[in-house]
Amino acid sequence: MNTVPALFHQEGGPHAVLLLHGLSSSPLEMRYLAKFLRAQGFSVSVPVLNGYSAGTPERPMHDWVDAAVLEYDRLAQSHAHVSVCGLSIGAALALALAHRRPNLRALVLLSLTLSYDGWAVPWYRFLLHLAYYTPLRRAWRYRESEPYGLRNEALRAKVRRAMERGELSEAGPATLSLTALREARRLADSVRAHLTSIKNDCLIVHAIDDETSHPRNAQYVAGRLGSGFLRTIWLDDSYHIITSDNEREVVAQSTASFLRASEAIGRGDDPAGLVVSKALARRLRHLSSLVGASRQA
Repeated sequence: MNTVPALFHQEGGPHAVLLLHGLSSSPLEMRYLAKFLRAQGFSVSVPVLNGYSAGTPERPMHDWVDAAVLEYDRLAQSHAHVSVCGLSIGAALALALAHRRPNLRALVLLSLTLSYDGWAVPWYRFLLHLAYYTPLRRAWRYRESEPYGLRNEALRAKVRRAMERGELSEAGPATLSLTALREARRLADSVRAHLTSIKNDCLIVHAIDDETSHPRNAQYVAGRLGSGFLRTIWLDDSYHIITSDNEREVVAQSTASFLRASEAIGRGDDPAGLVVSKALARRLRHLSSLVGASRQA
């Protein structure tokens, strides 16, 4: 079995980034991004949250938010800025945290998931919340299957082997309980009710071919947030686990650049030119055009 620390934390600069992994998963999902941000001078923290992370007893979603708030408050005591970055359901958790702590510096929402509605989600997934109220609640688990959130075939094969052995991997858990899925649904419902009140700087990064969370999740949130500084980046060579897949470097660089731009805004400076390089800007414009074409197809 992979050994996951109870808390991955490395000090860097005065700007700390709280990284929230996906549902019932582990800090392994955020490992590459955490290392990149630390190398860029940020302090990073990737906690195991009681009741939410793999290896902890399942708890109601309000306890997930409480655990995330506790980690945020701990960082805020010793850092000038604290930003929050979440992956998948972790992005929904980041939004819930922003509602509770509106003074956080910036939000980064990766593969944001309010609804499991991607192209690889089985047709019966929408019925699972009903199954929670049957005897299946204690025994049945939803089993992850190909492509495991990864377009990269070599990494997908590695993850497949880990899941077959029941180990944690960069792509999350092999199975999800009905209880966890129900609580994720409740979290999403709660987040939807508060979107317009969230005004923090926000970066949204989503793959146009996300097999778990359709791009409309990102579009829905982007259209309702009250953020004054909001950027959306579309990826065209990744699936759901964008922190590990083919474009993880783009995700990491874009995150670091955006956080610096948010700092500049906080100082009253002009953030123009700080978010992306010219080469990356050309690539992002190209990806945006692909998304537009996919909507019209």
